Amino acid sequence: MKSLAFALIGIMLVAIIATSSNAFAAEAKMTITSQAFKNSDTIPKKYACDGKNISPPLQFKNIPKNAKSLAIIMDDPDAPMGTFNHWIAWGISPKKHQISEGEKGKISEGMNGLGQKGYFGPCPPTGTHRYYFKLYALDSDIDISEKSKKKELQVAIDKHILQSATLMGKYAKTGK
Repeated sequence: MKSLAFALIGIMLVAIIATSSNAFAAEAKMTITSQAFKNSDTIPKKYACDGKNISPPLQFKNIPKNAKSLAIIMDDPDAPMGTFNHWIAWGISPKKHQISEGEKGKISEGMNGLGQKGYFGPCPPTGTHRYYFKLYALDSDIDISEKSKKKELQVAIDKHILQSATLMGKYAKTGK
């Protein structure tokens, strides 16, 4: 009877320590944000095709400790002919917690929906569209050609995603 009581006390102590210890706490959820716009808000014209057409500054938090690289896909699901790819980027170091406004050269970029390499800003033909910036933390480095399109990147990262996060902004062209 004493050994059963000691076993129960031991189990209870382990449970108390495990639930109160940070060592056993779940890893925080990764996030992607921008200083230029808040989630679900309007993307400033500066980052659109009728502005400077440069990528917005992006910040990343709570990247998983075991991530080997990061990738980004920006697309517009409201495009009239189906989801339009505006930007794919990969080879981003997990130690890098931001991409500066208009940053080039420090990341690998593939082909956007226009068949051009790099970022192509929001450019809705009519109305307001939603633009999703999707950040992926990966358990490996991705080695694909810079002539790759969104589909090739998706296939390359498919079985390597540790976590993902999304930032959504809206944009509508305004009069000149």
